[in-house]
Amino acid sequence: MSRIGRLPIAIPTGVTVTVSADKVVTVKGPKGELIKAMHEDINIAVENNEVVVTRPSDKKEHKALHGLVRALINNMIIGTTEGYQKTLELVGVGYRAQLQGNKMVMNLGFSHPVEIQALDGITFEIPVPTKVIIKGIDKQMVGAQAADIRRWRKPEPYKGKGIKYEGEYIRRKEGKTGKK
Repeated sequence: MSRIGRLPIAIPTGVTVTVSADKVVTVKGPKGELIKAMHEDINIAVENNEVVVTRPSDKKEHKALHGLVRALINNMIIGTTEGYQKTLELVGVGYRAQLQGNKMVMNLGFSHPVEIQALDGITFEIPVPTKVIIKGIDKQMVGAQAADIRRWRKPEPYKGKGIKYEGEYIRRKEGKTGKK
């Protein structure tokens, strides 16, 4: 049995979870509402203020989906109660970001500024010009938006310049046989 899949998910107060007949899970909480269609083979039930996920058989596909569906529902519940955030750091001379409405404008050493539009349900915060906080209730969208921003300038191993996640370790290389 899947170690993650067999654990019931406790529903906190202020959150409602509904499962339709065609396995569409709707989670409403204080921060918003998330709707996601789950795989039709996996059984999802709301009992005693808990969500229980079961699988019909021990097929390899069902085993794989069991933990996945449970984790997705858990992420939806956490997102609607607490929300998710990712923090990016801009490292490099002249690298900075600023907000203009709901879009972010970054100077990354190109001949032009880079403009990034926030996805629906995503907000940007820039406490200092070299730090960007991406917030939202959908974990997948927050991660996708952060990866999209990071793709503009991945950190390079020689000087460490680029856009990196907060706390990310950049493995450094020695340049050209070192200094003599």
